[in-house]
Amino acid sequence: MRRPRGFSVPLCVAHDVDVSIAALAAGTHGIFTREQAMARGATRDQCAKRLRHGRWEAVYPAVYRLAGAPITWESEVLAACLSSHGRASHRSAARIWGLPGGSRDLVEITCVRWRRARHAALVVHESLVFERFTLVKRLGIPVMPVEVTLLQLGASVPEHTVEQALDAAINHSLTTLSSVRSTLEHLARRGRDGCGTLRTILDRREPIVGVAESPAETSMLRMLLRNGLPPPVLQYEVREGGALVARVDAAYPEWGIMLEYESYEHHTGRAALVRDSARRNRLARLGLTVVTVTADDLANGGHAVSGVIRDLIRRAR
Repeated sequence: MRRPRGFSVPLCVAHDVDVSIAALAAGTHGIFTREQAMARGATRDQCAKRLRHGRWEAVYPAVYRLAGAPITWESEVLAACLSSHGRASHRSAARIWGLPGGSRDLVEITCVRWRRARHAALVVHESLVFERFTLVKRLGIPVMPVEVTLLQLGASVPEHTVEQALDAAINHSLTTLSSVRSTLEHLARRGRDGCGTLRTILDRREPIVGVAESPAETSMLRMLLRNGLPPPVLQYEVREGGALVARVDAAYPEWGIMLEYESYEHHTGRAALVRDSARRNRLARLGLTVVTVTADDLANGGHAVSGVIRDLIRRAR
């Protein structure tokens, strides 16, 4: 049946489309696609009309922002992902997962093929790898799984930052060492960036019990191993008669040596002094020796404090 001359979409239908799109955009940082709009009842003509009238803004071809929605880093990442059917990756993925090495200074994604002009703040990696993994969303953004993110970080940031990210991911229950190792073996091939860095870290971690709980503790562990000391037990619990006396950052239990990293901000003031002294006294009563590691020790390579630990081990033996 022919439409009468001057026929237009009823206002109630157009209103329903706008309400539906607004509800969608509220949960997607203001970003949506033409395909999503049409799935909610919009026609191509309606999409074009809203673009002409400034109610929608084109971010990429067929990827729109609702007018008035704030332009945020998250919205820029999501728009790039939707435009390429890609996922946030590398430093952007680390930021989304809340891991060390993450950055909001750029938008970094991985997709099969990027056919559009690239911009200064946009880094695009082309790969088929991400299609092997189940789609993961965080903050409403398609993102690489944590395990893949850790591997990709190995190609983007220093090794010590990757190791800090690994510890943070495990402490936040985002992954496990075995899952990271499994992903590495699944993706590893000669020449793939990041594999060598992650493998080095995992191989070094194999004999170590426990996980560091902060970047400083990760740095302390690296310092101990770099100075030729044996792998310690991390987050070691000291108990007496089944009751918890203290949990120390690292320990050599067989030699009665407890290691504590002391940051200036958490160990200053009278209350901190009383608390730390009482704790050390309880450990001393059990015949344990506490060795303090500071930020200066880490900055200076830790040679002096490592020498102290080495001497204590020698005497205990």
